[in-house]
Amino acid sequence: MKWSEISILTTQEAIEPISNILHESGASGVVIEDPQDLVKVWDTSMGEIYQLNPDDYPDEGVVVKAYLPVNSFLGETVEEIKEAINGLLLHNIDLGHNKITISEVHEEEWATAWKKYYKPVKISERITIIPTWEEYEKVSTDELIVELDPGMAFGTGTHPTTVMCIQAIEKTLKPEEEVIDVGTGSGVLSIAAAKLGAKHVTALDLDEIAVKSARLNIKLNKTQDQITVRQNNLLDNVSGQYDMIVANILAEIILRFDEDAFKLLKPDGKFIVSGIIKGKKDEVKRALLEHGFIIDETLLMEDWVAFITRKPSQKEIQRTR
Repeated sequence: MKWSEISILTTQEAIEPISNILHESGASGVVIEDPQDLVKVWDTSMGEIYQLNPDDYPDEGVVVKAYLPVNSFLGETVEEIKEAINGLLLHNIDLGHNKITISEVHEEEWATAWKKYYKPVKISERITIIPTWEEYEKVSTDELIVELDPGMAFGTGTHPTTVMCIQAIEKTLKPEEEVIDVGTGSGVLSIAAAKLGAKHVTALDLDEIAVKSARLNIKLNKTQDQITVRQNNLLDNVSGQYDMIVANILAEIILRFDEDAFKLLKPDGKFIVSGIIKGKKDEVKRALLEHGFIIDETLLMEDWVAFITRKPSQKEIQRTR
């Protein structure tokens, strides 16, 4: 089979929404070529040595690549992708150069091209993310391994927004807590929460491909007894009371359901949000405070922001009356 490689030169801010558009258009995998990876200080405590070739990366901006089968609908698909990407401007997302190129690749090249970008990475005190094809031995008894198959996943779990989310979950999750993961994508946050001791995680995503991807990765990690995945728009029609809600999602989307999150959390429940570009930090912070959240910690990594917030406890609510 012949494959067409679609390549978009864009910005850090646009990586995740463009990746979602590509997956929704039938891409079987997404590659991110980010020059910041060349200067990133990688954790080598596991013995992994990172050797990245600068020739594989753009001089400026970020390249998002995906692979689509060459068929009679390819032209229409590419036009729909272009239109959807341009539509991100309506959400004030900086697209940068927004240069799109198309080239043809053979199946053998497609099947292995993106694997060189994906290695085991220790992203928190206890969590290490590895691709399914890598052999890896734990370096400590309390290390927790999350296996991901990025062939159908929304990212590899090593983007700064995901890293901050997992670090925040690890820092604040208590054993046997009930968790909701909004916009689960690959399911990586749900899997991390389950492995860190959550009693149960409800993983939600509006995209059907994401739901399938999450179920695959959850099964790979043998956490299906702790995680329920379903197709759902944000927190619509969700009931009950939860100890933690996590969301690694666009700032504009967080603003749509922060009020619902407050209602669904138990007193002293945690709301962890990431996916916020620095330019949107103050807007999201203001909305969280307006809806009653207490901001316990602000995390920063590269151009991204995450908040660890919580609903006031009963004592704190009584003191304000």
